[in-house]
Amino acid sequence: MNMTTKKDIFDRYLKEYLKADKQRKGEILTTVCDITKMHKKAAIRKFKKLQMRHGRDQEKRGRKTYYTPDVSVALRTVWEAGSEICGELLHPIIEEYVTILQRDKMWDHPQTTTVKLLRMSESTTKRRVGEFMKSRIPCKGKSATNPSKLKEIIPIFTGPWEDKPPGFGQVDTVVHCGNSLIGDLIYSVNYTDVSTLWVSFSAQWNKGQKATRNSLLRIAEKVPFPIKGIHPDTGSEFINWVLKKWCDEESIEMTRSRPNHKNDNAYVEQKNGHVIRRFLGYSRLDQREVVKLVNEMYDLLEIYLNHFVPSKKLIEKVRVGSKYVRKYDKAKTAYSRVLLDPNVSMKIKGQLIRKHSQLNPLLLKKRIDILIEQIFKLNRLLREQNSDI
Repeated sequence: MNMTTKKDIFDRYLKEYLKADKQRKGEILTTVCDITKMHKKAAIRKFKKLQMRHGRDQEKRGRKTYYTPDVSVALRTVWEAGSEICGELLHPIIEEYVTILQRDKMWDHPQTTTVKLLRMSESTTKRRVGEFMKSRIPCKGKSATNPSKLKEIIPIFTGPWEDKPPGFGQVDTVVHCGNSLIGDLIYSVNYTDVSTLWVSFSAQWNKGQKATRNSLLRIAEKVPFPIKGIHPDTGSEFINWVLKKWCDEESIEMTRSRPNHKNDNAYVEQKNGHVIRRFLGYSRLDQREVVKLVNEMYDLLEIYLNHFVPSKKLIEKVRVGSKYVRKYDKAKTAYSRVLLDPNVSMKIKGQLIRKHSQLNPLLLKKRIDILIEQIFKLNRLLREQNSDI
């Protein structure tokens, strides 16, 4: 008997065999085996194989796919414009990003796709963004913090931070050293406001006392509200008489964290990794002429992050057994937090609203990416020129 005839016989009895009881299955197997001359065990295996194939041929059960691949493509557009943040932070700002990109005619996705994207829940957003983020490679850098012998002049403060109004921020430096701390390097000063999570950055050549003070002066000019207090770690670039004198002259309260306690500066430490390391990485920047270009990039980066990239704040931390259960507020941008804060004047809020209405996150992100590329290109070019001398 040829294979075509065998196939026809099995196909003929397949549906009946799958629904039959034990006795009827035995009868079917006897008939099939008599015709095909197959062993009963072989016939059973053949029916099982056809059953698996039959299941795949059937129409897929359950709800049809609603968020089709075109919706994932649209979500990725927003995700990339939002600096590739996690799904929890991305979900609250999807509608605003879409509105702005449509306003500036930079949204190329169909209306049906857009409607689906705006309907997407937070959990679905997290799952889709999770797939986008799988290709990331974790990196680590080096610490350049060296406790100063004059640290006793600055009082230690460990909290609470909840009652601090806008203007009280944590500060830290990040070194762009690559694999070695030897030689002259570019450092970044990071200011993170505790109440509103407003961030501001300034690049400097090495971490001298005057250079750090000048960076903080530059940051104070860019932050929309007056700086009332700074809280650094025990690094010598902060714990010195030059910076202490400036704080006293400007009526800025100065406190410090405990040595080897990074959690005392948790707000700014988080931004070191989520912002500076994320955008500039861990590569070595060792050419003085690059500082100006880095600061130009930081000016745009601040606007982009504060106006369009939301973040969450810890509102409750309870110990349950050997673990902590943490609760966070709803993700908001620093811009939104400033508008909601009663301690910020209406004049400042009005200025921010007018500025926000003219911004586009995608255009800012593209300009930032161009500047970052120019930073590394210029640093590499100058290094090669200096090595030839």
